Amino acid sequence: AGFGFHAFECDVKLSRDGQTFLLHDDTLDRTTSGQGSPAEQDWAQMDRLDAGSWHSPPFTAEPLPRFAQIAAFCQANGCALNVEIKPCPGEEARTGAAVAHEAARLWAGALPPLLSSFKPEALAAARDAEPALPRGLLLDKLWDGWPEAAEALGVVAVITNYRLMDRALIERLHAKGWRALVYTVNDAAIAKRLIDDGIDGIITDAVDRLGTA
Repeated sequence: AGFGFHAFECDVKLSRDGQTFLLHDDTLDRTTSGQGSPAEQDWAQMDRLDAGSWHSPPFTAEPLPRFAQIAAFCQANGCALNVEIKPCPGEEARTGAAVAHEAARLWAGALPPLLSSFKPEALAAARDAEPALPRGLLLDKLWDGWPEAAEALGVVAVITNYRLMDRALIERLHAKGWRALVYTVNDAAIAKRLIDDGIDGIITDAVDRLGTA
């Protein structure tokens, strides 16, 4: 938040025994000292893994973050959060429901995070589990039927690959009462174009390059 930003995005998965934690990939291999699918391992096994060495030596032995730790950080620092429900294959409904229940518990009485997913099945499970939590549909392409899916899921936002987003789509989303968000913009000129077109929010890896405009 040192650059004036006050919102984060993270990916949340489920262990075999139902613990919610942060991991981007479908396997543990690339970013931890573990191997294989986290959906087939209990949290007690994964809690001992080194999830920091892949990044750089100062992070050696850093464990996988639990969802609860991120919730505590965001609330202590007044940060908003976009929680991408990122299930392992075949775990869509179970993960969506678990993440929604945990989010409702962790943010009880506070402004809740936005639950987003590329997987409509995961969002549907989140909706059924905790209808009051806001939802956003992630789109890497504009697949047939996405507007109907977004409607059925009761979303408050549609979040697309920035290459798909233009003024016409922003206006179409706004006409439905949905916020228009994009990922992942690391170029200031692209960010400016999207802002000029009326975008509501931008996900970036480059907070230092986009400035705080």
